[in-house]
Amino acid sequence: MRVIFMGTPEFAVPSLEVVAEEHQLLAVVTQPDRKRGRGQQVRYSPVKKEALKYEVPVHQPEKVNTSQFITAMAEYEPDVIVVVAFGQKIAKPLLELPIHGCINVHASLLPKYRGAAPIQYAIINGDHVTGVTTMYLSEGWDEGDMILQAEEPVLPTDTAGTLHDRLAKSGAALLAETLDLIAAGQAPRIPQEHEHATYAYKLTKSDGEIDWRLPAIKIANLVRGLNPWPTAYTFFDAETIKIWEASPAAQGLYLPGEILAISPEGILVGTGNGSLLLKKLQRQGTRVLDAYDVANGLRLRAGQKFG
Repeated sequence: MRVIFMGTPEFAVPSLEVVAEEHQLLAVVTQPDRKRGRGQQVRYSPVKKEALKYEVPVHQPEKVNTSQFITAMAEYEPDVIVVVAFGQKIAKPLLELPIHGCINVHASLLPKYRGAAPIQYAIINGDHVTGVTTMYLSEGWDEGDMILQAEEPVLPTDTAGTLHDRLAKSGAALLAETLDLIAAGQAPRIPQEHEHATYAYKLTKSDGEIDWRLPAIKIANLVRGLNPWPTAYTFFDAETIKIWEASPAAQGLYLPGEILAISPEGILVGTGNGSLLLKKLQRQGTRVLDAYDVANGLRLRAGQKFG
């Protein structure tokens, strides 16, 4: 089929590869180049970097719903537009442009976790299973009719980063199957049960602040769900300490945030229910270290408090 691909982050790259290998890739649409990092250097999106390999036109509009952009896309005469983590809402004129509509790959089992951060929320909420969904885009956020779904287990050791990578691959495989069904005229349209919808809203850095009154398991899930971004954190003497790895430890009643013990295994901290073993930490302006080394650097001792 003749396909226009719209996407921006790393999650979309495997899906772009599938389209380029199995269909006629007409053009790629991605977000404009941005200045990033301390040096404010202009950097391409991961999708643009991949698209340049295929020597197809790359469009980077600030807004996709202008008449000028829609006219430009119409000239390609696409059979379908594939949208994967693009970053802009698509209005009706563009949705109705392709013969077979706009197809989306979403990293959850819809209608659960509509929104920007489904991978993170699956871990934060302690889910054991998540997955990917292909769907027809509609004017509402993640409300369109579903085509296919595939489940993916959430492992106890998963971070948002590791789960992201698996879902990106399974999403690409599901997209390949979906496009084959569409080409054969056999793709289903399964309406979502909107009354069961839940939402995974965009995360901010402030979402990472640890509330030590929460149970240890919830804090551990938050740490995993916010790794690698925006990262969970706490405070010690007004210094921000990022928490990269932690696990629930002994049960019992403790003073939330109190340091219970320090050993080569890590820093044991009391929570609202049970204790939490901090394993990997990062002080401001330094690299990630074993918690024991950070404890030595800060001269921590039992009885002191985080938060």
